[in-house]
Amino acid sequence: MKQNRPVNLDIGTIKLPITSYVSILHRVSGVILFAAVALFLLALDASLASAESFAALKSTLASPVWQFVIWASLSALGYHLVLGLRHLVMDFGVGETLEGGLVSAKIAAVIAVVVIAAIAGWVFAW
Repeated sequence: MKQNRPVNLDIGTIKLPITSYVSILHRVSGVILFAAVALFLLALDASLASAESFAALKSTLASPVWQFVIWASLSALGYHLVLGLRHLVMDFGVGETLEGGLVSAKIAAVIAVVVIAAIAGWVFAW
């Protein structure tokens, strides 16, 4: 093994393929979903406590900050769903080649962007 191998520690200069980016973002969306479940369970608990707490929660969730949190959570869910379906299709043996993986990653990314835009239109139109 060569001891004088070049080492690139500048993460900004490393060029990854799109398959890496969609995979990393799929994991990030899973972490976001894990945190969002806690928030939504707390909101569910508050909404079921009494009529007054439901009204207070409804007015709180109408604020732009909470609308953004809801949008981010639902966007993570949409992205995770689309990429999960991509992995499911790949588990059946479709798109397992390098070219197939690149094409499916691009298609899944485009579909995810469309889903996220649709979620934004739905959440911010309240």
